[in-house]
Amino acid sequence: MLDLLGIDSLGLERIDVEFLTLIAKKFHGGPVGIQTLAVALNEERETLEDLCEPYLIRLGFLERTSRGRTLTTHGYAYLQKANQL
Repeated sequence: MLDLLGIDSLGLERIDVEFLTLIAKKFHGGPVGIQTLAVALNEERETLEDLCEPYLIRLGFLERTSRGRTLTTHGYAYLQKANQL
């Protein structure tokens, strides 16, 4: 059922996976600023900060640093398992 809604087994939606994949592929794992990510994803900054980031951080896939967002080793492992890299 969740597949039909575009939600994977960890509860990640399409935008979450795109967020992680963008950091990994285009920005070589980060760090990258949130505004840059918002523009690249054509999403509002607030959407990423309020809806995507908290869960990705809780899962251990993303770190928020003073220099920007960075993909963690767990984030890379998830993307590899999901065939996104």
